[in-house]
Amino acid sequence: MPRPTQIHMPLDLPASHTRDSFVPAPCNARALAMLDQPEWPAGKLMLGGPEGSGKTHLLHIWATETGATLMQGDALAHADLAALARGGAVAIDDAAAVARTAQGQTALFHLHNMLAEQRGRLLLAARLPVRDWGLSLPDLASRLAACAHVPLAAPDDTLLAAVLTKLFADRQVRIPDNLIPFLLPRMERSLAGAQAIVAQLDAEALARKKPISRNLAADVMQSSFDLE
Repeated sequence: MPRPTQIHMPLDLPASHTRDSFVPAPCNARALAMLDQPEWPAGKLMLGGPEGSGKTHLLHIWATETGATLMQGDALAHADLAALARGGAVAIDDAAAVARTAQGQTALFHLHNMLAEQRGRLLLAARLPVRDWGLSLPDLASRLAACAHVPLAAPDDTLLAAVLTKLFADRQVRIPDNLIPFLLPRMERSLAGAQAIVAQLDAEALARKKPISRNLAADVMQSSFDLE
């Protein structure tokens, strides 16, 4: 089987993180349903899963629809915790990054407690379970271990095919029937990878003034291999 092609998203074509661009599937249905709940157990929720499983996309959806502050775990140590807590809802992507420093762990501990005191909500996402973060602050570890945890699986062929179909349709691009079966075993197996390859193929087709085809996709992928 060919190795997955790493095609990087052009800087002027950012990934779409809207609800409309999210494709529901069995591997993410429970997580999406939990985000739509008005309350979570103890007001906190942890999304776990491998890269490309849709965690970041779900955090963006929730932050947009609730007005929550969205930030990266490695930025929490220097954040204004009181201001974050006043907002009542915080989403932290790559939350395991707080384990890298004592300041990060202490910041998440205090933010967790502030939000709990005012019945706010905390949404976390990480690739690894809390026990594997390397936390050195026991009180933080125990509080995070008590989070409701929803795992997401890596996207399978059915989901990736649906995502590719939707992304091409959103761009009003017609594709041949043999294109998606050609892409699936060769592309990066993530939702971001699907967005990247659709953007790259669309840009290349416009540059060549040709329709997207299996041959064009093969050329793009071969060029990506040659650049590595």
